[in-house]
Amino acid sequence: MTIRNAAPAAYTREELYKTLDVYLDALRRRDPSAVPWADVVRNTEDNVAMDVGDGLWGTITGLGDYQLRFADVKTGQVGYFGAVEETNETSAFSLRLKIDRDGRVSEVETLVVRISFSGLGIFANKRFWDKPVLNETVPSEHRVKRERMISIADGYFDTLQLNDGEIFTKFHPDCNRVENGVQTTNNPEFAKEVNYPIAALGCEAQFKRGQYLYDDELRARRFPLVDEELGLVLASGFIDHAGRLGDYELTDGTKVVSPFRRPHSFYLLELFKIEDGAIRQIEANFITVPYKMPSPWDR
Repeated sequence: MTIRNAAPAAYTREELYKTLDVYLDALRRRDPSAVPWADVVRNTEDNVAMDVGDGLWGTITGLGDYQLRFADVKTGQVGYFGAVEETNETSAFSLRLKIDRDGRVSEVETLVVRISFSGLGIFANKRFWDKPVLNETVPSEHRVKRERMISIADGYFDTLQLNDGEIFTKFHPDCNRVENGVQTTNNPEFAKEVNYPIAALGCEAQFKRGQYLYDDELRARRFPLVDEELGLVLASGFIDHAGRLGDYELTDGTKVVSPFRRPHSFYLLELFKIEDGAIRQIEANFITVPYKMPSPWDR
């Protein structure tokens, strides 16, 4: 697990959002020269290091209306969840920028969930909508320290890894999760549509069933951005699926079959809303990558 050390606040939310807006406008216009770049830039798209101006910069045809933004004023990080259009497809889109002391972009981490060739057809009927709770300021008396916020998010990953019904974090009673533009908790319609009964349950109830036993490891965990005012933690990492698990039982005795029978990994950017020391809302985007693929962000 990698945690960035937080320096004293040296940025304002307004400054970070302004740089984000400049970046998004330049991206929409396919004009990387309009971004104030640092002398050295680390840039990835879908977990692959590439030159600035490559990838989405050459194919984007529009930005969707959904715009979820958040910022870490102590480390100069700004994040964004939205949607991008590439000719005939709209895709879930996550973005993280790091801004240096001179207001220049020094890091870019982009994830685009292109369903048409992602192998994630279960999310074909995606949509993008505002969740007010993610934009609400957490009153000071309901906040927890940033280190504890990271620990709560990391506990979610511990719960997901080799999930056997044991809970290593705390869930709010109203917790919901949205993945790649689809609500995958408390959603009986989706559960019936894709024959995935667990999606009808809430966050904690799903994990208590031990549904995700096929998630072998959640590795290369990073928590680069903490928005203390909004109670948000941005995390990144990989879920490895060895594909060895076949039939297994949930904690209630239900017999199920693992949906993953080939080695592969998910690369993810996941956002956690934390309130009163519990996870209230989760927004996650992820794609399929080669099994055990390393991260360009690991040093």
